Amino acid sequence: MSVPAEDSDGDLIVRREGGAGVIRLNRPKTINAMTFEMSLGIDAALDRFESDPDIAVVLLEGAGERGLCAGGDIRGLYESSRVGGDLGKVFWRQEYVMNARIAKYPKPYVAFMDGLVMGGGVGLSAHGRHRVVTERTKLAMPEVGLGFFPDVGGTYLLPRVPGEIGTYFGLTGQTMNGPDAIYAGFADAVVPPGLLAALREALTKVRPGTPSTEIDRLIAGFATGEKAGPVAALRGQIDPWFAHDRMQDIVDSLKRDGSDLAQSTLKVLGEKSPRGMVVTLKLLRLARNASSLEECLVREYRAALEVFRSDDFREGVRAAVIDKDRNPKWSPAAIEDVTPEMVAPYFAEIGADELKFS
Repeated sequence: MSVPAEDSDGDLIVRREGGAGVIRLNRPKTINAMTFEMSLGIDAALDRFESDPDIAVVLLEGAGERGLCAGGDIRGLYESSRVGGDLGKVFWRQEYVMNARIAKYPKPYVAFMDGLVMGGGVGLSAHGRHRVVTERTKLAMPEVGLGFFPDVGGTYLLPRVPGEIGTYFGLTGQTMNGPDAIYAGFADAVVPPGLLAALREALTKVRPGTPSTEIDRLIAGFATGEKAGPVAALRGQIDPWFAHDRMQDIVDSLKRDGSDLAQSTLKVLGEKSPRGMVVTLKLLRLARNASSLEECLVREYRAALEVFRSDDFREGVRAAVIDKDRNPKWSPAAIEDVTPEMVAPYFAEIGADELKFS
């Protein structure tokens, strides 16, 4: 379903359509990359729809044909990091608290995850109660390629994927298609793109007070029933490679295997930030026993503030977004050179800056 852009309404469109409170990300030229102001607007819309007795469901969608959301406004974060600003501290605090709010939203929250869904777009959608993907869905958390890690609650979701598929997605940043997103627990139903408009129309006719179980049944009436995609089919190979708790052991396991898939996976890992991968793996392992999304978000916020101060983050964004030469110079350049002393600050408590939830 192609949702038209409405430039005159700004970067975020919030309105009621029947019983649906619609939140439309409206920056199609950037694949709806979310700015700090948009995040504040989404929070305000959630307030408004929660208190409006005539709103039965909240519907999140993206304008344009390319996707729901390409992530946060990484260029703005890069500029702030370069000059020692505080956008990372402010932006991620707002975003992470909102991610937790979406997970507990009291009304049915439906996310249309059609097209590209990355980074911050995952945080807006994958914590929702009803998550709809399509055959065009390309969902990814490629943050290790920016010297970062899968945040917005990614470290809570990925360890809950069957086997080591979540570790694989988190470290490689590889893309999930719609059925793989179902398998990974990031989505609930695959709906053909040609039926999205009809599903959307049906959602606007839902009566206030309709329970989520009824919304599930409504969506299921449009869904294909697919439950797993091509990456899930590789679990038998991926699990033993990514079961290790040290990044170097994962690399060594891939080298020993020597298959075409192992070699191509090694090549992908070789393009990522060594420090980012080590931090990501530790976050994923710590999250295995996490009791809540909030616990993981607190840990992510500590790590994110350290990322914001790091050379690897600026270098990763420079290579991918600013200069687009795809040739980042990581520091250090090799996994074996990432020391415990380098990693420790990402996990240190941060006093008065700790993330808190109301």
